[in-house]
Amino acid sequence: MDLKNSIHTKSLPKHIAIIMDGNGRWAKQKGMMRAFGHENGTKSVRQTVEASAELGIKNLTLYAFSTENWNRPKLEVQTLMKLLVSSLKKEIKTLQDNDIKLSAIGALNSLPTKVYKELFEVIENTKDNSRMTLTLALSYGSREEIINTVKEISIKVKNNIISPENIDESIINEHLYTQNLPDVDLLIRTSGEQRISNFLLWQIAYAELYFTSVLWPDFTKQHLYEAIIEYQKRERRFGKTSEQLS
Repeated sequence: MDLKNSIHTKSLPKHIAIIMDGNGRWAKQKGMMRAFGHENGTKSVRQTVEASAELGIKNLTLYAFSTENWNRPKLEVQTLMKLLVSSLKKEIKTLQDNDIKLSAIGALNSLPTKVYKELFEVIENTKDNSRMTLTLALSYGSREEIINTVKEISIKVKNNIISPENIDESIINEHLYTQNLPDVDLLIRTSGEQRISNFLLWQIAYAELYFTSVLWPDFTKQHLYEAIIEYQKRERRFGKTSEQLS
């Protein structure tokens, strides 16, 4: 049975974020190098992006590479960067055909020159697309993002651009990497791990968390549908009571 038909289109999450975990373990189970898992994980990325666009999800953010991932073995990091460049080149047609705008968040200046150049070429070429925004979190760490935000606001306070009394959630949102995105409604993590791993800590304050044991290279459209169906079963109260909502 195609689970897609069980999804209510009127209550879709506006923003889905995914921690794509399990590539290395998937490869290890098959007696292969970790790079093999990362390569196969790109197929799941394509399926997830296409399925999200088809459903009408407006924002999809994928945790592609964390600030901590730089500490991985050099060969694995090099492989991931090469894979990123080749994927961007290959997927530009998919993005254009599906009217998807590409964006990126993180310490992007720390990316290798070739990756940075390819990334921003695709961002530039898709900037007018409007069906969905696909955001890649690259060299991203939420604590680093929050520290940078505090620094930027502090400088503006020091220069009398912002008054301390006026600092509120909207001011903070304006200084985050995700300033053009709504808060996350649904956070999905694959591979059975149940932690956030320094991902969008501010933005997931009221997100529904969904953990699945499926390893990322095995994640299909049907698994995405399962997550959305589970999300739609939950009551989102935002601090209120059920009675107040009804």
